[in-house]
Amino acid sequence: MNTSKAKVVERKYLLTFIIITTLFALWGFANDITNPLVAAFRTIMEISNSKAALIQFAFYGGYATMAIPAALFVQKYSYKQAILLGLALYATGALLFWPAAQYEAFTFFLLSLYILTFGLAFLETTANPYILSLGDERTATRRLNLAQSFNPLGSILGMTVASEVILSSLQSEQNGVEFSTLDAATKAIQRTHDLMVIRNPYVVLGLVVILMFMVILITKMPKIGHQNEIHPMQSFKRLIKNKVYREGVIAQVFYVGVQIMCWTFIIHYAENLGIDKATAQRYNMIAMGIFIASRFLSTMLMKYISSQRLLFLFAVGGMISISGVIFIGGMIGLACLVVTSAFMSLMFPTIYGIALEDVKEDTTLGAAGLVMAIVGGALMPPLQGLIIDCGTVGWLPSVNASFILPLISFMVIAIYGYRVMKVHRV
Repeated sequence: MNTSKAKVVERKYLLTFIIITTLFALWGFANDITNPLVAAFRTIMEISNSKAALIQFAFYGGYATMAIPAALFVQKYSYKQAILLGLALYATGALLFWPAAQYEAFTFFLLSLYILTFGLAFLETTANPYILSLGDERTATRRLNLAQSFNPLGSILGMTVASEVILSSLQSEQNGVEFSTLDAATKAIQRTHDLMVIRNPYVVLGLVVILMFMVILITKMPKIGHQNEIHPMQSFKRLIKNKVYREGVIAQVFYVGVQIMCWTFIIHYAENLGIDKATAQRYNMIAMGIFIASRFLSTMLMKYISSQRLLFLFAVGGMISISGVIFIGGMIGLACLVVTSAFMSLMFPTIYGIALEDVKEDTTLGAAGLVMAIVGGALMPPLQGLIIDCGTVGWLPSVNASFILPLISFMVIAIYGYRVMKVHRV
């Protein structure tokens, strides 16, 4: 299939493409301002790594809960209305951080994130297939990779806010005194201060999302790419028989898991080397910069190399780099963890595009299944947290050994890349 001359974005869809692409950055910000909170809440609330990782369980569990309802909503109404509802839920969840901080209740924060990601589920279920439909089918995967390239721009802004506004301002991380050794009164004062520090960026984010809601409300968008009716059971039966799609959902579960594990526990890995949280978050920002550069590079490479082959090669590269994280350790291991982001860069949109390439009328429900696969980000971090809580695993520090889960995930993705390239011959 020749895609070299087909336009990635046609002029008549350019404004819509730009506006929808901003949503990719908007949910990227939410993802990566939230990842460092696992380490922050572990200290502030004095809980275990596995319990603190419930932040990710709540955040990514919202996707699994709301993806199918979002798809049904799109089918009954329109992409634009689904986007507006998604933004309303997003803003509601962000603004709930205000009462959560007032009550100083960890479960309230979890509930706020859960509702916030109801909105993100609507946005991702809607925006990804909408981008695919905005133009020539031959350039759909490249178009989605281009739009997804702006997701990490939001992510790196979220990381910057997490590092420079939140983590660097936490009293529980200052003065060189372990929070757990303080007296109860001092702990209470610092906990109240730190929860307010965490609260404020989310409240500002909620206001920004409301502004974006108003912009989209008054913007006219093309009604394309969705059907007027949907028969969920018939669509589900067709999708489950589609091997490329079925295996793509599995690969996506493991991809989202590996992404969230690497970006969440890089702080723990660095802390194990004696690096403080705020500095450790800067390594995460470097990783994101590499991720962004690699995303643009891989999008260009797709003009010459098939997306299936690139997916396989990048998965193998991820296996090699994560092996260094586990077995080499130290600063070299941390460098390997940072470099791993280069290999993750193309995976989400590429798996997404390959899996949906031949589902035809079932695209919207198929997209919902791939968004539900984000549940991998809810399930795997708590498992990794449990391994880290062990202290040591054999001869390895437990934080090193915990990265066996990302290694397994890259193996699954490599198998999918190989199968769509050599077995299914997509």
